[in-house]
Amino acid sequence: MVMSRHVKLTIVVFALAIAAARNANAQKSPASPDAQADTQAITKVLKTQVAAWNRGDIGEFMFGYWRSRYTEFESDSGIYQGWDDVLKRYEKAYPNRAAMGQLTFSGLEIHVLCPDSAYVIGKYRLDREKDHPEGVFTLIFRKFSDGWKIVNDHTTSFQTPKQ
Repeated sequence: MVMSRHVKLTIVVFALAIAAARNANAQKSPASPDAQADTQAITKVLKTQVAAWNRGDIGEFMFGYWRSRYTEFESDSGIYQGWDDVLKRYEKAYPNRAAMGQLTFSGLEIHVLCPDSAYVIGKYRLDREKDHPEGVFTLIFRKFSDGWKIVNDHTTSFQTPKQ
């Protein structure tokens, strides 16, 4: 039986949710120094992305993603596979500074699962002259020799109320 990519992604997200629920219900213990350092490194990737976005530098923003044909981005506009396709999607959706607006992340939760795997959930908001799109995201990170990189980004936009 061949599973579609959507079914595989659903299984992965479900497995991560179960792991998170188990972790939340487990007795809390202080994070290891390695997990704290990994959390700080992932936070730095996200802060670097926000700064690059707010300068209008999509190329620098994309440095946070794994430069691989296996990188994936899912949203209401579709599934994009490969770093190059993710870059093209960003360039098409945000052709200029006005379209990019000012990006902020909030409610970030970073969960280091093991020495080379983590996921982040959070909210995003774009402040633009005429609107303020926002939504939520789940980012799956892997640790490579050159640091933590996003290997999968699942972003969901909220419906913006009509004004």
